[in-house]
Amino acid sequence: MPEENDKGAGKPTGLLGTVKETVKGDLAGLKGVLVEKGKEELAALKEPEKTQLFRSIFRVKRDETPRSRALSVLTNVFFHLHPAKINRDAVRYSYTWGMGGMSFYLFLVLTITGVLLMFYYHPTKGQAYRDILYLHHDVPFGQLLRNMHRWGAHLMIIAVWLHMLRVFLTGSYKRPREFNWCVGVILMVLTLLLSFTGYLLPDDQLGFWAVTVGTNMARATPLLGHEGPFGAQLGMTAFNDVRFALLGGSIVDANALLRAYIWHCIAIPLIASVFMGVHFWRVRKDGGISGPAPVMLESEMKEEKKGPRPVILRPSGTR
Repeated sequence: MPEENDKGAGKPTGLLGTVKETVKGDLAGLKGVLVEKGKEELAALKEPEKTQLFRSIFRVKRDETPRSRALSVLTNVFFHLHPAKINRDAVRYSYTWGMGGMSFYLFLVLTITGVLLMFYYHPTKGQAYRDILYLHHDVPFGQLLRNMHRWGAHLMIIAVWLHMLRVFLTGSYKRPREFNWCVGVILMVLTLLLSFTGYLLPDDQLGFWAVTVGTNMARATPLLGHEGPFGAQLGMTAFNDVRFALLGGSIVDANALLRAYIWHCIAIPLIASVFMGVHFWRVRKDGGISGPAPVMLESEMKEEKKGPRPVILRPSGTR
């Protein structure tokens, strides 16, 4: 009897012992679960494309089959703007010059820098030029910000012209891309209007006389200008023609500055964004970027089978 008591002395008995044993078992199981979870997280860091979060975003099998590669493009909100398959020669920089993408990139740069400039600019006659001086001398990196916006605008015009030159030289305006060519011409005009309306915003002598000359040319617009063909017959005068509408008056003053600001910062960018969306969509629907005739790689060429060619005989009685 004493020996049995000594053997059972080391083991917990009763309800308290049962609870301790249960807690020990749960802690051991929890330790194993945490170890397995840690291994899974470590594996997910090494191969994130196999995680459930990644699959919930892309929802496509991650393998190299043509079907999965096409689905990864077609089922993604960003990738589906591009075709699943393209001609490899259509994306050569020696052929496309990359001017279309460069123009869009510069538009994004101008949008960001323009929004930042709006924080320091007032479109009023007495304050506009002072804000430019304030940007140059007092705002940290203000001169850099304005120069990025100004030179970005010049580069965008150059990029758009080069893009249209490339499209023309390669015949990319032909069937089935006639409509998209017209959209591109509209985008070019909107780009020039963005540059023209931005000229007046510093309210300096250069901007004043540039807008004066430009709006004076608008007086000779056919039908809409009072000096243009058939303008007088339609009742156009210096106080109701297209020049008066652009300036908000008969001279370049505060009304012209405010209208240039609204056109430059709100109206034309919104219109251009809509046409850019249509332009990109039509590129996608018209078969992707136009390119030269496809060139096969040497590894893709198949040797012609030598032997007599099959002769197809027409049935009797047919022509």
